[in-house]
Amino acid sequence: MPRRLALSLAAIILTAPALAPAQTARQCGPRGAVLDILAERYGESRQAAGLAANNAVVELFANLQTGTWTITGTTPAGVTCLIASGEAYEALAESLIPGEGA
Repeated sequence: MPRRLALSLAAIILTAPALAPAQTARQCGPRGAVLDILAERYGESRQAAGLAANNAVVELFANLQTGTWTITGTTPAGVTCLIASGEAYEALAESLIPGEGA
């Protein structure tokens, strides 16, 4: 999935109605703590970032060796939430604009 599409999907999810309080508590935390877990436990580093309409920073982290990936959203207050995660990450540089690229 192209990074731009992944970030667009993440922005849509991030601006959707909030999760139930019990779910939010498990999936959100201080930015530094969340990034430490992604780096130490999964070996993931930031691959892409964008700004959502609500001023949240949406980021894609991935481990290029194992293929694990995580999309996060960080509020202006510094709270980072996990939006999605998975396997088989592949960096792509392709255009979805007709007539450009392959």
